[in-house]
Amino acid sequence: MGMTITEKILAAHSDKETVEPGEFIDARVDRLMVHDGGWSTLGVFEQIGADRVWDRDRLVLCPDHSIPPNNISSANQIKDERDFARKHKITHFIEMGRGGIAHAVMVEEGLILPGELGIATDSHTCTYGGVGAFSAGTGSTDAAAVMALGTIWLKVPPSIKFVYHGRLPDGVYGKDLILYTIGQIGVDGARYQAMEFTGEAITALPMSGRFTMANMAIEAGAKNGIVPPDATTIGYANARADRSFTPYQSDPDARYAAVYEWDVSKLRPQVAFPFSPGNVRPIDDAGEVTIDQAFLGSCTNGWVDDLRVAANLLKGKKVNPNVRLLVIPATQKVYGEAMREGLLDILLEAGGAICTPNCGPCPGRHMGILGDNERCISTSNRNFVGRMGPRSSEVYLASPAVVAASAIKGRLASPEEVI
Repeated sequence: MGMTITEKILAAHSDKETVEPGEFIDARVDRLMVHDGGWSTLGVFEQIGADRVWDRDRLVLCPDHSIPPNNISSANQIKDERDFARKHKITHFIEMGRGGIAHAVMVEEGLILPGELGIATDSHTCTYGGVGAFSAGTGSTDAAAVMALGTIWLKVPPSIKFVYHGRLPDGVYGKDLILYTIGQIGVDGARYQAMEFTGEAITALPMSGRFTMANMAIEAGAKNGIVPPDATTIGYANARADRSFTPYQSDPDARYAAVYEWDVSKLRPQVAFPFSPGNVRPIDDAGEVTIDQAFLGSCTNGWVDDLRVAANLLKGKKVNPNVRLLVIPATQKVYGEAMREGLLDILLEAGGAICTPNCGPCPGRHMGILGDNERCISTSNRNFVGRMGPRSSEVYLASPAVVAASAIKGRLASPEEVI
């Protein structure tokens, strides 16, 4: 019996010929990332008596949740990471102004590559599956153990295969695909399973769309999301790699817990309504929902491709006077590229506020918190109660195209309405 791509990566990292779903393994970690949200990992590391990290080159410290720091507590958390990096001579401490949102930095800088195993102190670590890596989030205790030992105890997840047939219509993107998927299977439809994304529609996605798909696998309860690497992936990785890597593919006779197949050639833009990423409906069924804020950014959709989509719709137009548009590029490199292309000029002239790369309003930290009873249309990944502000506020999830159209109209709107 063959193995899935996820099983092959885990087998290779536990020195086994084969692994099976449900099996417990000790796996070697290629890269551990800790951001300021996982700051407590440093304290746990000291509590367990560790005096040195297992590999100073394989540990990445990348503050992103509260940069620039929005209060004294946040400033001290980042200072602790900075001091830890100096003490242990960590190669990759990514200072504010030199990185951005950690998950985007990890793939953009080639810190995680196809076939590798990445762990981080954040649930959206599954983003790295976009390059064909196994990646998963963990808590501070497990992260501290990885920091000391370089290995992690894992249960091999069963895999679910998602096959997307057909070509996506104009104005429909990877964000719409993953929202549709979560809407179909539910927020626990892939609980502790690997979501493997395949099919013509996936092959046609740029890397940014693949990262979006993998990023939101956790919103269906998945252990990891993964896109089998192809020529697009390998080209992306080769342009960033400073080491060799081994891409894997699922065997034709690999075992899957389930297989879903959809023809997405007529898929419409999707919107996740409060208060769940699974509460999804087509934009045509959105009804009259006014908004106060539009947010373009996050580790899910803060790529330059996403800014291009929004800028194309906003060019020569203005944001509705009752709406504020926040734009946060995912990384400094994305910010620079968008600036050189003139995308930021377009967004500024439309009435957008451009902020330094950070997580900002997505986890409800700063740079765009909602007020009482306010509504936000967002390209981020979660819309739980109180996610972006008070419990009375509401967050709607959508693609950059829907966010831009809605910012113009002042309500949930389809891209066709503003073209």
